[in-house]
Amino acid sequence: MPVKPAEVDALHAQIHRRLVNSGEWDRILSNLASKLNESGWSDDLLHRSKERARVMEPLSFQALFDEFAPNAQGSLPLAIKREIMAQIREYVEKQFA
Repeated sequence: MPVKPAEVDALHAQIHRRLVNSGEWDRILSNLASKLNESGWSDDLLHRSKERARVMEPLSFQALFDEFAPNAQGSLPLAIKREIMAQIREYVEKQFA
């Protein structure tokens, strides 16, 4: 029997709530930020954003965000993405095992 989208959304919300309430969400986000800084990904994105903002007329945060968000998500280093996903998977397995 296929899972309904509403059930998936409810499960996602429940997992996210548990991550936040346990403090695990903050730990994972901190680890992600650290890894992205170490890899140079954050500095690269910041540099490209600053260069684009210098020539943008009129300057708009929303326009910058809309321009860079899709590429930023796609440019995450695969090793970092896998590591963070493994941390989330480990937490979920512990919660629902």
